[in-house]
Amino acid sequence: MLLTFNELAYRRLNPEGEITRKFAHFSSVLATVPFPYIFPSHCYILVLALLFAVVLFVTRKGNQLKSIHGVTRKSVGSYLLPLSIYITFLISNISGNKFLYILPMLILAISDPMAAILGINIKAYNGRIKLMGRKLNKTWLGSGAFLVSSFVTSLIALYFHRGAYDLKTFWLALTIGVVCTLAELISWRGFDNLSIPLSAVAVLALFL
Repeated sequence: MLLTFNELAYRRLNPEGEITRKFAHFSSVLATVPFPYIFPSHCYILVLALLFAVVLFVTRKGNQLKSIHGVTRKSVGSYLLPLSIYITFLISNISGNKFLYILPMLILAISDPMAAILGINIKAYNGRIKLMGRKLNKTWLGSGAFLVSSFVTSLIALYFHRGAYDLKTFWLALTIGVVCTLAELISWRGFDNLSIPLSAVAVLALFL
């Protein structure tokens, strides 16, 4: 339903492909956040992920779903998204900790589209980041927006999860924000769909 709505909006309003692609990313990932409370086993998520990957593959070959595939840059992010959702859910399911899935998906849903949209559409005072003399395909504003939004998202989520706003909640949220921002910064061609949630899972598993 989300993909259909997104495609209809793309055909009627004719926005840029990057906008509708990121809206689809935001809405579809956000819709998966309640999965740990709905599905008792990772097998359900595996089936859903495979079906979603097949739909993406078929529509790309058939030149359909231009709201998602209609971008000029090369990216495998749409294919890595269902894999990322399944792996994160699997880790959460095995550990018995739903929060290991919920927070990484919230960051992936909120921070990644925000960084991309701001980075692409705001040009003034927004140069590309240089790392070791190499200019990356990331902007200061985009990465800054990712850092702030992932930190705030983590701070709120950790507060409700731990039931306390203390120093640990603050530094853990900041650590997650920084690590996920670095993961997004060094990822290319859509691999941030995988690196962002796994980075958040790693931090939570180590320090929560």
